[in-house]
Amino acid sequence: MTKLVLSTSNIMNGGPSIARRPTAEKSNTELTTSLRTNFIASQQAFSSQSNGSIPNGDSANTLDHQYPPITSWTTRDKDSLFVPSIDFSLSGLAEERSQYDITVKLFYLPNIPISRRCSQTEEAIELVLKELHVSSIDLLIVSFPDIAFDADDEEDEDDISDDPDSAQELDEIQAMSQTWRKLESLHEKGTIEHLGLSEFGSQRLARFLPMTKVKPSVDQINVRDCCVVPKPLILFAKQQGIELLTHNDCTNILPRGTVRELLGPGKGAGILAGVGKDNGDGLDGEVEPQWVVKYTAVVKNRGVVENKGYYAVAELKDRS
Repeated sequence: MTKLVLSTSNIMNGGPSIARRPTAEKSNTELTTSLRTNFIASQQAFSSQSNGSIPNGDSANTLDHQYPPITSWTTRDKDSLFVPSIDFSLSGLAEERSQYDITVKLFYLPNIPISRRCSQTEEAIELVLKELHVSSIDLLIVSFPDIAFDADDEEDEDDISDDPDSAQELDEIQAMSQTWRKLESLHEKGTIEHLGLSEFGSQRLARFLPMTKVKPSVDQINVRDCCVVPKPLILFAKQQGIELLTHNDCTNILPRGTVRELLGPGKGAGILAGVGKDNGDGLDGEVEPQWVVKYTAVVKNRGVVENKGYYAVAELKDRS
């Protein structure tokens, strides 16, 4: 098994190889575009050093063009393959840590065992701290899979019944509380100052909060299907001292097919071999995305985003 560690680098650099996207764009589009751009930039950097050439992102849509050797623009560290290679000595923030608000959002992906979330959390936070050269972050927001805020549910805030769906949701919340304990331990160590959730309505919050020692400071909701945050949620959040924020992220931010498209032959980076085709040194196997983390560093006194990027991890397993 190979762990693929995909990265975008700082997408706010604004150079010709970095895509600048509107802030209202869904973050799965921002993520995939930024990953693809970073892959191409890294391949072109090798190509320029070796006096070769590779197609750009628009024309790299056939299987007969030559990719640079995988080892030339990626780095292997034990069972992990960093795509592209990362020189952490070149990253970091321009000013002192105290000048920034650093927010991190961690996406746990569907169909991944709940038991992996604690180690995934540690791995994601460690990468962000290393990327930004800091020892702590101000806010960590976690996004659990298969949860979507529904404003219509808020109309029945007093109806917390014992139907099967309600019992299933309670089981899911208990599983989330197990993950939350890991976040609380990072908070106690001083690694994370504040914790946050995503897509929790008032009913889900009411069930979840009694299971926590450290209450969430923030609840992010996607209000794409309604124009106004429902009053029951506003009132409940105010009572609990929880700040409501809106977002435009996708819960399933990196489906398996998207990973294969990004890394496969043709329009992809050529890391993975094509199904049933010989793709040179492309890696063969089944790819499964594990988690995604987004980080943002804002300069406090100017309100300017200086550093923003993503890491995504997928596993490549032998075909059974």
